[in-house]
Amino acid sequence: MVFIFLSLFYPGKVPIGCKWVYKVKLRASGEIERYKARLVAKGYNQKEGIDYLDTFSSVAKMVTVRTILALAASLNWSLCQIDVSNAFLQGDLHEEVFMMLPEGFRSQGEHMVSRLQKSLYGLKQASRQWNAKLTEALMLAGFEQSKFDDSLFVKKKEGKMVIILVYVDDLLIIGNDMDMINDLKGVLNQNFKMKDLGDLRYFLGIEILRSQEGILLNQLKYAQDLIKDTGLSKAKVALTPLEQNQKLTTAEFDEIVQQHQDDKLLEDKTVYQRLIGRLIYLTHTRSDITFAITHLSQFMQSPKQSHIEAALRVVRYIKKEPGLGIFLKAYNKHQLVAYCDSDWASCPMSRRSVSGFCVHLGDSLISWKSKKQFTVSKSSAEAEYRSMAAVTSELVWLSGLFKELEICVGKPMKLFCDNKAALQIAANPVYHERTKCNAPNLNPSPE
Repeated sequence: MVFIFLSLFYPGKVPIGCKWVYKVKLRASGEIERYKARLVAKGYNQKEGIDYLDTFSSVAKMVTVRTILALAASLNWSLCQIDVSNAFLQGDLHEEVFMMLPEGFRSQGEHMVSRLQKSLYGLKQASRQWNAKLTEALMLAGFEQSKFDDSLFVKKKEGKMVIILVYVDDLLIIGNDMDMINDLKGVLNQNFKMKDLGDLRYFLGIEILRSQEGILLNQLKYAQDLIKDTGLSKAKVALTPLEQNQKLTTAEFDEIVQQHQDDKLLEDKTVYQRLIGRLIYLTHTRSDITFAITHLSQFMQSPKQSHIEAALRVVRYIKKEPGLGIFLKAYNKHQLVAYCDSDWASCPMSRRSVSGFCVHLGDSLISWKSKKQFTVSKSSAEAEYRSMAAVTSELVWLSGLFKELEICVGKPMKLFCDNKAALQIAANPVYHERTKCNAPNLNPSPE
């Protein structure tokens, strides 16, 4: 028997199973493109240290995607998209992984197993192996991997440039020279089986509409599917994502303060978790719901009825304008401008503050975030100062990315804050008791 052979010569090796997965691929318009069948390994049976070692594989940051698209719009660069056929099957598998034969490839009563030489969909290390194989091919073709985003590769030659952005098996190509772009496509076709999708139209569920005025990014189809799946197609629209001054709390906190006793926990929390997960993905082009989704995401473990009602209100708000997105202008200045703000002790449970910021490249919005601070701020000035520190980190990172791409950005970068005390602390960052803020001393003494 094969299993006895494995136990004798490969101690600790246990073959994993597999199954067929069927999917209907849709176009951006919702029409059926093709019916797809894929063999997927049951990677959840793999054992760490035996069947796999490392699993992490980087993907492009959405901030990088929006930044590159903003540059393409302002510099009038070409935008192309390539899809890799069976990307995970391209990666080389270094570990010894054995898999049972799938249905249709074995006779009844047979116990044959196969050792995988290539990574397969479902394996824990599949995405990492594919990314390593693609990175190796691009480096051999003369591309340099970015130090600011591992999924960004750049090739420069005599003032010409081509950029490739990798998100698993979707490749976004941007450049100012079609000959270099065609050479890149030729290199990729030599190493992998590629499908040229032509000009960029649809990327990661984001619809890209380009005109002479610029590029519009929206998730219309995704938003319409979300509204339909939640059963709110005929519901009344909401004017705001959250009710004004609404304070949502956890069930544990309600027991301590003895309030909201009639607000029960949901019997099936996966419904809430799935809805919030879909709303999080919608924030890639909808900055207006970022604060609401950040607030609702902290109740994923024990959601209550009030939480699901608040999440459905966000969906009704989206229903008002499902095609709303961001517009990246064609005639734009390369000047980074940031705005930041913060509340103070708004969370009734932890008394922590929430920071928010947005960054523009000229008139194009490329980055935004809303996040609860890690520590409790003792004053509004301290909360605002932490918000300024967060957006400054983002500006420094973007500045380095533009410098690496040899894009001249106007200096100085502008940062706007509406708190006078925080601005004074930033201008003279010396700790003083009256500020009530543990501001770091940027010029410490040698001691």
